[in-house]
Amino acid sequence: MRLIDEDGTQLGIVSGAEAHRLAEEKELDLVKISPNAVPPVCKLMDYGKYRYETIKREKEARKNQHVVEIKEVWLSMTIDDNDLQVKAKQARKFLQAGNKVKVSIRMRGRQNAHASMGVDVMNEFFEQLKDVAQQERKPLTEGRNIIMILGPQKA
Repeated sequence: MRLIDEDGTQLGIVSGAEAHRLAEEKELDLVKISPNAVPPVCKLMDYGKYRYETIKREKEARKNQHVVEIKEVWLSMTIDDNDLQVKAKQARKFLQAGNKVKVSIRMRGRQNAHASMGVDVMNEFFEQLKDVAQQERKPLTEGRNIIMILGPQKA
């Protein structure tokens, strides 16, 4: 087998017994790095320390990752301009934090017959957020609801 020392230097091709003797001598573990290679590659290392460091690295990576949430903003078909701006300001905060925003309108009564008015409200809402958002899903009528999904603008 090809043997690699704990500091990365190659010791050459040695027998299994010789590799075990060297590992015992240095009080290290003999770990197969590439068992399918010809000859197989083994390394002398402190396996407990190696596992500890990999777990620590994975934990650090998990801590630093950002989970994207979907925040929801409700509008109505008869929303006033100022109210629309307030909702857009809130959605802007969500988008700048890196979250997605689901914009919904629930149609009541006769509003079902005029779904195009709701789509117009959605498009007007998106126009106010065009600089920080991109449409991941265009306004779509699903039963009594109109739904649009916005994502943060890609850099």
